[in-house]
Amino acid sequence: MTGPALEVSGLAKSYGALRALDGVDFTVEAGTVHCVLGENGAGKSTLCHAIGGSLTPDAGALRLYGEVYAPRRPADALAAGVAMVHQHFSLVATLTVGENLRLLRLPGLPERIARVRDTYGLDLELDAVVGELPVGVRQRVEIVKALLREPRLLVLDEPTGVLGPAETDALLSTCRRIADAGRAVVLVTHKLGEAVRAGDAATVLRGGRVAGGGPLAELPAERLVPLMIGRPVADLDAALAGAVGLSGPGARESGARERPAEDALRLSGVTVRRADGTHALDGVELAVGAGEIVGVAGIEGNGQSELMAVLGGALAPGGGRIELAGRDVTAAGPAARARAGLGVVPEDRHHEGCVPALSVAENLHLGRLRDFRRLGVLLDRPALARATATVLDDHGIRAAGPGAPMASLSGGNQQKVVLARELALAPLVCLAAAQPTRGLDIGAVDAVHTRIREAAARGAGVLLLSAELDELLALSDRVLVAYRGRLLGPVDPREPGARERIGELMVGTAA
Repeated sequence: MTGPALEVSGLAKSYGALRALDGVDFTVEAGTVHCVLGENGAGKSTLCHAIGGSLTPDAGALRLYGEVYAPRRPADALAAGVAMVHQHFSLVATLTVGENLRLLRLPGLPERIARVRDTYGLDLELDAVVGELPVGVRQRVEIVKALLREPRLLVLDEPTGVLGPAETDALLSTCRRIADAGRAVVLVTHKLGEAVRAGDAATVLRGGRVAGGGPLAELPAERLVPLMIGRPVADLDAALAGAVGLSGPGARESGARERPAEDALRLSGVTVRRADGTHALDGVELAVGAGEIVGVAGIEGNGQSELMAVLGGALAPGGGRIELAGRDVTAAGPAARARAGLGVVPEDRHHEGCVPALSVAENLHLGRLRDFRRLGVLLDRPALARATATVLDDHGIRAAGPGAPMASLSGGNQQKVVLARELALAPLVCLAAAQPTRGLDIGAVDAVHTRIREAAARGAGVLLLSAELDELLALSDRVLVAYRGRLLGPVDPREPGARERIGELMVGTAA
């Protein structure tokens, strides 16, 4: 297949007063990986939904391999050979991986699964229950679902947001193989490094319009950054540069710090067993000092998800003790822990961090809606809206308004709402954040790093779980490594060879 795979002409879409797409034009050539870049709320996900048939544009036209293409539902897109992998999963959590794949009702399914495995190296445990899988593995299942249909055009909306470094490398290689086979890939990513590594061309969206684009051989990351945010690369701090995939920063430059005398958070001998009897957490010992940022690195599946579930109160430990500022909260529920000052930003913001059907205002003030009561019963919605509008402005959250459904926000803006809510706890004793910059654009990552540093400067402890090693090295006072249910280390990020030492601990080869 040669020539244009997809032609987008004058595409427009509005949500009330919000202009999500405004006359978007670009072309995706067959046999290429075309990257769509832009800040959160720039219109990337709306564009993907229009291509995938889950929404109808207000104006404009699409052509697929030279033919008029006007899908009115996802089934139309699939029938035309367009497969879509969304930010938010469409899997049935209570079913196994194999059962989810069988729901596709594809002929010759076992042979298709084997072909995808052999061609792209995407292997799956078919008997595993989806709801028990780490978020990165669930993403892999979604990608396999799309590839099983052998699409002519594959659209991936922020696919690496929940993947570790090795899985990201594998996915980018998969995109390259699909393109080399003559098909086309539209890859939406906020990481410029990934675009430069995997893409042939790029289109940059800003405010729903095309800000620029062209062959990536002529558009290095240093030229793409101003197109996205209007600021040069020189303005990015070290942590931000690493988080978005530009040249990796060195370790945090401040001098060595002594451990704080007071602990904001302490875990003693915390144990969690999986259904098969193995240890997800094996006697975990952890202390986060007041005003300290402690990073946790590790390959996904080594207990990080269970650690966050235990901290948030969604999972009861089989043994051990959890203390917040010296207070035993082991048996306390999530609401009680929040009142005690524990803010939790989960890795799966869509399913665990928010209620998509509620408004932005209600999500932002979950647990504190009683502060907006009139006469003890009625909700003072004008006051709630005013308070929400202030937070939206302070945190740069793009939404149609305080009353907009949370589900209408882009994934990155949902993440900003969750983080803003947890940072607003009074008092904030400790913030436990898993992948807080996952899926965020450059400007938003910068803002999150600033908020994390500010929280620590005010005396809150910060436990930061991240797949971005550069981010951990730049932000953390100490880095621990999750390996087979234990936390190894610590590693001082300022020490020479810290990156290599962490890598050895991650794969179990450290002496």
